[in-house]
Amino acid sequence: MNQAILNEKQELVSKIAGQIKDSASSVVVEYRGLTVAEVNELRRNLRKEEVEFKVYKNSMVERAVEELGYDEIKEFLKGPNAIAFSKDATAPARILNDFAKKHDKLVLKSGIVEGKVVSLDTIKELAGLPNKEGMLSMFLSCLVSPVTSFARAVQAVADAKGGNAAGEETTNAE
Repeated sequence: MNQAILNEKQELVSKIAGQIKDSASSVVVEYRGLTVAEVNELRRNLRKEEVEFKVYKNSMVERAVEELGYDEIKEFLKGPNAIAFSKDATAPARILNDFAKKHDKLVLKSGIVEGKVVSLDTIKELAGLPNKEGMLSMFLSCLVSPVTSFARAVQAVADAKGGNAAGEETTNAE
């Protein structure tokens, strides 16, 4: 084989390995049977949440995952596959799972999340989680809840004492 072609292939393997390494989540799906319109719709949905959707030759992905030590994922690299890469750990799983519910031709297979090869079950669990902003919102509401409860309790005590929050005695000037 020509040295230029070998160099191109090695660059592609390095690029794929870099994408996997730089992603919080990489999900492998089989897209056999989807129409062009459906694939375009899926790409649009993924792009909205900054998820990159790529189709690579399985042999190139196999070499990349081998290089990274994720050999377990090689068994899922059969047939026409695509990989969704994202810095958000839940976005690819959530979007792909929702799309697969409406389009049975899209088959979720496996993935790599936070540096670990995960099963289909784990991907489906991740799909049930909100995106990063949703999780931050939930976290902040947990932090604010005790403060809000305390403020309501103080207000209730103040109201019980006749509306005087400072607890000072009121005098009649008559």
